[in-house]
Amino acid sequence: MKKPLATITATASYLPERILSNHDLEQMVETSDEWIVTRTGIRERRIAASDEYASTMGAKSALAALQKANVEPGTIDAIIVTTMTPDFLCPSTAALIQHQIGAMQAAAIDVQAACTGFLYGLSIARAWIESGAYKKVLVISTEKNSSFVDYQDRNTCVLFGDGSAAALVEDGGPGYAIRHICLGADGQQAALFTIPGGGSHSPASSETCSQGQHFMKMEGREIFKHAVRRMEASAKECLDAVGMQEADISWLIPHQANIRIIDAIAKRFAIADERVVRTIQKYGNTNSSTIPIALAELDREHAPKEGENLLLTAFGGGLTWGSAIITKVSS
Repeated sequence: MKKPLATITATASYLPERILSNHDLEQMVETSDEWIVTRTGIRERRIAASDEYASTMGAKSALAALQKANVEPGTIDAIIVTTMTPDFLCPSTAALIQHQIGAMQAAAIDVQAACTGFLYGLSIARAWIESGAYKKVLVISTEKNSSFVDYQDRNTCVLFGDGSAAALVEDGGPGYAIRHICLGADGQQAALFTIPGGGSHSPASSETCSQGQHFMKMEGREIFKHAVRRMEASAKECLDAVGMQEADISWLIPHQANIRIIDAIAKRFAIADERVVRTIQKYGNTNSSTIPIALAELDREHAPKEGENLLLTAFGGGLTWGSAIITKVSS
């Protein structure tokens, strides 16, 4: 009996209409377009409307992916949502999306691994497919960062944008075969990126609100030090696991957090500039959805060829990190 092969058979993304440019931010906080572009590579980002949420954006990208694959929502076995900006602490954003898209036969869970979330979600989907537990799994990464950004803090407000993307994972078929995924974490460095208020450790109160504890807090320089090293190590681990060399990589899709991190990873793996997928200049850091947004854009605009290998690699709060190798297949 043929062993199931987990394959991404369709991808789609959703970006809100509103654009917040660097010039707009100049009117809101002490910063400049030159300062932002030089240090991050970001020129603009998308901001969700007041009636758009992680769930509604995720539902839109999910439905687009299902339409692309010609798959009915009622045939989906499971929904995995990766987000660090959920609609609510409870219920799960996955359950909300399940209802919104009409996938009433699907199990639904949220996964929180910050910016590495998509790779964590993809690893779960792969395990479910290849174990035979499920045949059709939706992995949806969706973030409304604007709800958790302090627009008076120039160190964070210039970085983040909103958006979502979805990937349908099935047992075989044309698309991107998931060859291997490597994941890691280091909770000792948890304080480098946090949303301190609102959980059981620091429940919401007038004090947590007045102290801005419900906004993202990050130590950018320290995170940078870890990011390149961890992403490089996990990527090499992935390549070794499938017996590939660096020259076998056709496309690099790194987490879109900072142009310097992206360029450093590309240089370390000697990947040509035109083979590095960059969306950071348009969308900023959309946390767990950066990689699937970039994958959907690559698939739509460049259509990788049969046999081409894609390296996905990410790093995020937790700290978490991971890499994946996926290969374009026709069946």
